Amino acid sequence: MTAHSGTLTIDLAALRENYLKLKNIVGASCETAAVVKANAYGLGVQQMTPALWQAGARAFFVALLEEGIELRKTLPEARIAVLNGLIRGAEKEYAASNLIPVINTLTEIKAYQALAKELGKKLPAFLHIDTGMNRLGLEDHEIKEILQNPQATEGINILCIMSHFTSSEERESDSCARQYEAFSAVSMNFPGIPRSFCNSSGIFRDSTYHMDLVRPGMALYGLNPTPDQKNPMHPVIKLEAPVMQIRTAQKGDTCGYNETYRFNEEARLAVVSIGYADGLLRSLSNTGSLFWKGHALPIRGRISMDLTICDLSGVPENIGPLPGDHLEIIGPHQSADMVACAAKTIGYEILTSLGSRYARLYKNERTQEKKPA
Repeated sequence: MTAHSGTLTIDLAALRENYLKLKNIVGASCETAAVVKANAYGLGVQQMTPALWQAGARAFFVALLEEGIELRKTLPEARIAVLNGLIRGAEKEYAASNLIPVINTLTEIKAYQALAKELGKKLPAFLHIDTGMNRLGLEDHEIKEILQNPQATEGINILCIMSHFTSSEERESDSCARQYEAFSAVSMNFPGIPRSFCNSSGIFRDSTYHMDLVRPGMALYGLNPTPDQKNPMHPVIKLEAPVMQIRTAQKGDTCGYNETYRFNEEARLAVVSIGYADGLLRSLSNTGSLFWKGHALPIRGRISMDLTICDLSGVPENIGPLPGDHLEIIGPHQSADMVACAAKTIGYEILTSLGSRYARLYKNERTQEKKPA
């Protein structure tokens, strides 16, 4: 028998439905890719990507070369693009695994051209244009050099021109319009080449931004791409953790490390098998809640590495919970976005912080997902 800190249930049917919803929004003239970096946002790339393939995804984005190499083993026929670009000294590994680097600098272009010449064939790439993020992407002077030199991309098969929104989820921001204008001014110099800009929130922002390919990530996994509105996506995950012990604190007692919470009256407490090693962020100490049968159970004291204490005082004693019962961390009463809000962070961090100690249960897995055609 194997004991776990809790159970993470992942609904692959909801994942497929989310992909199809996004695909329907952008329409048949625009391809819907899937961003599966960071182990599919912490949920398991080996399980999530076959489900996305079954739903119709054929293009996938990862961040790292190593992620692309691993994904190729799961999806031998997929188009896999590596967002963080071409790693110096590892150029041949992209070609060996049929990966598409997202080129971010002139230096990368020249290294890729050298590899194309050595292999005697054109190599595929995306070109990333920086339009305001100041993170990755070709800068203005590099774009100018490319446009002035017809041989600048010789040997490279440019599959797509792309950029990335800085603030697509912020309705009041005018950054999307400014970035779109800057991107259009560059991409018009590459006629006939597909264009891509939209992340999850961008899809819901304006259909003008859909272009030829969209790159949703967080929305696939049930996070809200429209934070000022009701979440249009289906919830994909449920996270529960077991009660280890029920105990009573007396008036004046404290709990947890460093005595950060003192009880003003007697309180029933549940000690729960989950901690910051499992992704329950320490910033939720004395601010977050767990749930039992719809009742919020405030977290008391500091979250430990393996354990969390919550207050049962607001729950009738006759309905539990008891040791062995599982409390809801993420589920019908509390989304990952709500947990993130309490922790003063974003849903992305909540998902990607989920630890490895949970029992992971994948619901609605289809047999054909295991070996994509």
